[in-house]
Amino acid sequence: MTTDDTLVLRAAGRPVARYTVRPELSARLSPRPYLHPVTTLAGTAVTELSPADHPHHLGVGVAVPDVEGHNFWGGRTFVRDRGPTELDNHGAQRHTAFPLRDPDGFTEELRWVAAGRELLRERRTVTTTELGGDAWALDFTFSLTNVTPDPLSIGSPATNGRPGAAYGGFFWRARKEAEAPRVFTAGREGEAEVHGTRADWVALAGTAWTLVFAGATEDTRRDPWFVRSGEYPGVGSSLAFDERLPMAPGDTVVRRIVTVVADGRRDRDEAAALVGKAVSP
Repeated sequence: MTTDDTLVLRAAGRPVARYTVRPELSARLSPRPYLHPVTTLAGTAVTELSPADHPHHLGVGVAVPDVEGHNFWGGRTFVRDRGPTELDNHGAQRHTAFPLRDPDGFTEELRWVAAGRELLRERRTVTTTELGGDAWALDFTFSLTNVTPDPLSIGSPATNGRPGAAYGGFFWRARKEAEAPRVFTAGREGEAEVHGTRADWVALAGTAWTLVFAGATEDTRRDPWFVRSGEYPGVGSSLAFDERLPMAPGDTVVRRIVTVVADGRRDRDEAAALVGKAVSP
């Protein structure tokens, strides 16, 4: 089913993701389109929407906590020397058009607006690909263009003084279970070892599902991974890990992440093989 406000994406002929285009959310949650639920081919949900621990976590999407001081992540803003602070600085991502809509994907145009002003314009392309009877891939590309006459910069709580909290960009809030998921890369194991590193791919393995996130361009692979497994399960690709990302007027930032969604708890060799299928060399 597809409406003006909801798209259902399919892989292997099965519905695997629902995309909400115009969510009815409070301004404090930085309203934005999102994918939820996302499921494995067997139907296991692998996303969460507005969980109690972080109500502003909205399945899968693009969220940035600091665009020239405006919060497109939701919740409190980390202020240097003050800590997390409630501010009236939230922005919203507003859908403008679908140049393309198909059962296996779409291209969307959005405006990032805050304080009555458009700061960024985004083109987002999302597609699904079957990888076999028990896995599929979500290919997510976004491009952000500074449409103002002034320089902008993208930041994170880490660049504002909170070590390690470098979230912002593509983000996937995963399913929370009684036991934290295993997190690993080709050469590292555990949240403490993986968080903040650069790796071709990073995996979360739950009780009956595995997600493998891969940077699909050189620029994306240069971004460190933001990883949580203990407090909550989530993975993001960080636009501003160590320093702010500057954008001159007219500049465009492009990132592409391909995520394998697999049934079963996969090991390192299986995760690597799935990425090899999902990401073209």
